[in-house]
Amino acid sequence: MTNEFRRGLEQRHVMMLSFGGVIGTGLFLSTGYTLQQAGPVGTVVSYLVGALLVYMVMKCLGALAVKHPDVGGFHTYANIYISPSVGHVVAWSYWLCWTIAIGSEITAGGILFQKWFPDFPVWLFSLIFIAVIIAINLTSSRIYGEAEFWLSLVKVLAIVAFILIGLLILFKVLPSSLEPVTAGEQLFDVPNGLFGIFITMLAVNYAFSGTELIAIAAGETKNPEKVIPKTIRATVWRLALLFIGTIVIMVLLLPTDKASLLESPFVSILDSVGVPYAGDIMNFIILTALLSAANSGLYAASRMLWSLSEQDNILPVAKKLSSKGMPVNATLISLVGALLSLLSSVIAPTTVYLVLVSVAGFAVVVVWMSICLSRINQLKAEGVRKRSTYILPVTAFTLCLVSCIGVLFDPNQRLATLIGLPFCLIVWLIHYTLTQKKGDGIHETAR
Repeated sequence: MTNEFRRGLEQRHVMMLSFGGVIGTGLFLSTGYTLQQAGPVGTVVSYLVGALLVYMVMKCLGALAVKHPDVGGFHTYANIYISPSVGHVVAWSYWLCWTIAIGSEITAGGILFQKWFPDFPVWLFSLIFIAVIIAINLTSSRIYGEAEFWLSLVKVLAIVAFILIGLLILFKVLPSSLEPVTAGEQLFDVPNGLFGIFITMLAVNYAFSGTELIAIAAGETKNPEKVIPKTIRATVWRLALLFIGTIVIMVLLLPTDKASLLESPFVSILDSVGVPYAGDIMNFIILTALLSAANSGLYAASRMLWSLSEQDNILPVAKKLSSKGMPVNATLISLVGALLSLLSSVIAPTTVYLVLVSVAGFAVVVVWMSICLSRINQLKAEGVRKRSTYILPVTAFTLCLVSCIGVLFDPNQRLATLIGLPFCLIVWLIHYTLTQKKGDGIHETAR
């Protein structure tokens, strides 16, 4: 497939774009759910397994992205190596995932701004928030990359500072009102045993979601065959260190029963060493995280919608690119989708919005499983017979499948599978039926 996107992104842009999608407000505000279910050691184990899974999925992604450096990313891979109907499911699920996230981030950004300026309405700040992310997303790929680089850098530096301050407290270098948790019975308490770790896997997978943005960015990256493999290696181990380092500091400094209830463990750590304006500092960091995540989300959603338009002929108007190679209409339509999802959260929070959120939660695993299956089929298509080559993608696919099964045992998460799976089957069936009637085979544009 050919396109007119400009290759203006460099390695540092792509890596920070991925960071922007992964490091959201959840890490800054709370990891309470995982701590409650799995306990301190169980939480660390969950994130270690999550990091290993991300590494395996990203290895599969790297091989696919180098051969097909296309803006459609895993939509294109699924079209080629699985079937166009599965590719259709992957693309719509992923688009929906990010549009819902953008809507939530716009609202949260407005609420946080209002903490500083209580006399102004939330909608005004949300409007400013929207104007900023549209401006960034409609300029050029290079300007977008630069903006996301600096926004993500703020989040990364905040996490590094948190880990360093935590280490200084643990080694008694910094005086703190917190007492490190050293009792073995507290650290090694696993409230629900291995089952607790098992059922938190989808939540941990969702925490790492966003790394796959690298595949979408490959279509706008300079020298993707060299840059993408390097970026994947650099991104995965850095993210693993940041996430696991944060979790370790959290479980060592904050008792599980308290950490799970805190509005922000980060604020608690900063307050304990007497950092002035800790709440305002955290407010600024979370605002930056929201802006960065919304920025990455709109980028991902617009490219996925453009790919659907290009490969599946859905909404042909979304194919339009600006003179600087930016998908203007796909960006605006995606933003409208985000605002509609936001509206549904107000009008129908227990029906329409609940279904949308459940599908979004399930979408991450659908995308990762499609990447692994695409890699397996790519190896077969290339005539690779060495069995050991298949171990990594098969293991990654199996772990994703296990996490889907695991959440069925958790009433707080099972809706993601119970609603997400039927949604995917319905989208697949509709596309398959329509293409069979038209006599379409695999999409030639994808090849």
